[in-house]
Amino acid sequence: MGPFTSKHPVNNAFYDTLGERWLHAQDDPVALLRAEGAAKQAWVRRQLERFATGSTAPLTILDVGSGAGFLARALREEGHSVHALDFSLPSLRVSQSRDASVRHLRGDALRLPYKDGVFEVVTSMDFLEHIEDPAASIREAARVLKPGGLFFFHTFNRNPLAWLIIIKGVEWFVRNTPEHMHVLRLFIKPTELAGYCRAAGLDPLAWTGVRPDFLRTAFWRMLATRTVPEDFRFVTTRSLMLSYLGVARKA
Repeated sequence: MGPFTSKHPVNNAFYDTLGERWLHAQDDPVALLRAEGAAKQAWVRRQLERFATGSTAPLTILDVGSGAGFLARALREEGHSVHALDFSLPSLRVSQSRDASVRHLRGDALRLPYKDGVFEVVTSMDFLEHIEDPAASIREAARVLKPGGLFFFHTFNRNPLAWLIIIKGVEWFVRNTPEHMHVLRLFIKPTELAGYCRAAGLDPLAWTGVRPDFLRTAFWRMLATRTVPEDFRFVTTRSLMLSYLGVARKA
């Protein structure tokens, strides 16, 4: 059975075991997530300035699948009112230990515990590829958005190159990568995600790809040591072949 046909479930349980490694480990794929955060946060900030017209800080923001709160804290530092929701209680505890001013709640992304139309922004970063029904999660995000609200997402494209680099490459070149951290069948093509958004009443506005900075020596040091250097960086790119960010607006 190949990677495109495998029915193996994604391994979400390992997030419960990370504890403080969320914040400090370099010999773990969570270090890549931290490094990627700088590029994602900068892009989200630019799109908020571009598209959140008529709104003044603080925006009311919900971060779905917030993990240890990397994006939630960054948005809170910008002055916004941020709610962080995740199903992993240990991850929420790590996040809360770093910033108690973010409102943390354990909850199900398919049944958000909020009324209709209460948020100006909903973010869903590195989450949609971890659930079996991303379209349902996007519908819930749209439900709790105010008219004109923005939905931000980051996920992975489904193709052989993404399987080779994002799944196998991380397994080969980063220590302590758990089995089935990602499974290819749950990766989402941009055309599919655009369709999920439109079906939920969200109009896609902007996209960008995200990839490691292959020109930095940190990338090659990672390949040699199987440890993510602290100066490892990601950059945005026109290509959506690997991973991609996007924003859509509620009609």
